[in-house]
Amino acid sequence: MTAMDGMTMPGGWTMSMAWRGMPGQTWPAAWASFTGMWAVMMVAMMLPSLVPMLRRYRRAVGGGSVEHLGGLTALAGAGYFAVWIAVGLAVFPLGAGLAALAMRRTAVAEAMPLLAGTVVLLAGALQFTGFKARHLACCREAPGRDHPLPPCARAAWRHGVGLGLHCGQCCAGLMAILLVMGVMDLRAMAAVSAAIMVERVAPDGTRAGRAFGSIAVAAGVLLVSRAAVG
Repeated sequence: MTAMDGMTMPGGWTMSMAWRGMPGQTWPAAWASFTGMWAVMMVAMMLPSLVPMLRRYRRAVGGGSVEHLGGLTALAGAGYFAVWIAVGLAVFPLGAGLAALAMRRTAVAEAMPLLAGTVVLLAGALQFTGFKARHLACCREAPGRDHPLPPCARAAWRHGVGLGLHCGQCCAGLMAILLVMGVMDLRAMAAVSAAIMVERVAPDGTRAGRAFGSIAVAAGVLLVSRAAVG
C-alpha cells in the first residue's frame, strides 16, 4: 500500500492515516470518522457517474409532477449512496485490522508491497471477466424499457439501492486498487473516478473497462516484480 498520507513501514509500505485514526481516538470513533470521510469521498467520486443513471431513471418514471419527480430522484440517489456507505462500514475493520497487524509484525509489513501488487494485478484481471461486463451493462442500460417505473418512494429507494449494488460489484476491482494504493490519495481517487466515469459514458464501456484493466495488470506485474526483488 502506498499513500502520501501515512507512515512508512518496513518493506516500504506506507500505512494510511485512514486506517490508523487520530492519536488517542477510540476504535468506534475511528470507525465513525472513516465512515464520514468515506461517505464524502464516495459522493465526490461517484456523483459524476451517478448523474447519467439518475437522468435515465427520471425518464423511466411515469406520472407525477416535476417537484415529485425531483424528490423521487433524490431518494434514488440516497439509496445508491447508502450502499456505498455500507461498503465503507465493512471495509474499515478489514483495513484497520490489517494495519494494526502490520504495526505489530514486521513480516506482515514487509509483505504488504507484494500484497498490494497482487491486488492490483487481480483487480485488473477482473476487468476482463463476464462478471464485470454484466454489472457494467446494468449501470449503463436505461431502466423501465418495457414499462414505466412506478412514481413512488419505495420504488425509487429500491431502484437506487439496486443501482448501488450493481455499481459496487462493477467497481470492485477499481475500488480495490484505490484501497491498496491510498484511500486518501487524491491522485488515486482522481484516476479511479475518471476510469469509473469513462466506463459508463464511453460508446463502448466494455472496451474502455478492458483498457483500464490492461493498465492495471501491467502496473500489478510491475509492483509484484519490484516487491519480489526488493
